[in-house]
Amino acid sequence: MRKIILPLLASLAVASPALANESRVEARGGVVWGGGNTEAIAGVAAGYDFDLGPGAFAGAEISADKILAGADNRIGVGFTGRLGAKLPIAKIYVDGGYTTKFCTFCDGNWHIGAGAEAPLAGNLYGKLGFRHYLVDNAPDANAVTAGVGIKF
Repeated sequence: MRKIILPLLASLAVASPALANESRVEARGGVVWGGGNTEAIAGVAAGYDFDLGPGAFAGAEISADKILAGADNRIGVGFTGRLGAKLPIAKIYVDGGYTTKFCTFCDGNWHIGAGAEAPLAGNLYGKLGFRHYLVDNAPDANAVTAGVGIKF
């Protein structure tokens, strides 16, 4: 059984760029600012993109990000949808969704953003993203992140 499954999984990993729909996981880091504060942020995300034709896609993502400074900071869990275009050298997209609260005294918040993913080597990709957090009862916040991921 192992002689069948392992070569099959290896061929799927190599062939996945040709597949229409794709899963992805990534690690990212960057900076978040708002209300006069600027802090480092780090996180991970997993998602799935669906083809909408030869040049467009829609996707869903779940993420976990943490502001690295401060004892009151928590991991914010994001639920995001995205819509984008597939270009010859990259995928560009806009996204939006909801993020749970980043700190003990914060509220959860809606977010909107944009970004780009470009292939690095094989199934690896690099990513650059911007996100604006629409925070209730506090100044809005922004984040810029860069990351690296793998597509399946």
